[in-house]
Amino acid sequence: MAHRDREDRPPRYRRRGQGELEVQVLAALRGSDVPVTAAWVQERLDGDLAYTTVVTILTRLLAKDAVARERRGRSFVWTPTADVAGLAALKMRRLLDGEHDREAVLASFVTALSPDDEQVVRALLEAAPTAEVARANGGAGVPHGAAGGTGVRKTDAS
Repeated sequence: MAHRDREDRPPRYRRRGQGELEVQVLAALRGSDVPVTAAWVQERLDGDLAYTTVVTILTRLLAKDAVARERRGRSFVWTPTADVAGLAALKMRRLLDGEHDREAVLASFVTALSPDDEQVVRALLEAAPTAEVARANGGAGVPHGAAGGTGVRKTDAS
């Protein structure tokens, strides 16, 4: 059997990175000031994805508390409840929650930080008592992802 020339082969599509579609969908949602439909999100992604794929991604984001949905007529409208940093923080928290030896995981994580990241973590930890009090008072003044927060912002739909 003869080998086909590269020109004869159908183009290969780049495999998306894990969570890449979630980030794109979340970014599209954050581009609106009002709740939007899955069809609206699909249009903002240049129609690159099937409608069912967009709904699947939105449903996964709902399970991660990164979006909220509300029934409108026979369909749903969607609102972001987290930013991209908050989504990453949720993923990190879920990974940590799945480990038996949390201290070992955290120790390994901290020792691998760059000096700049270490300074950021130290500053966030120093601010933690203030953030804890603010969280107890409804989250006012807590930066997204600070001091153990999830980056999730409260909305009327959540």
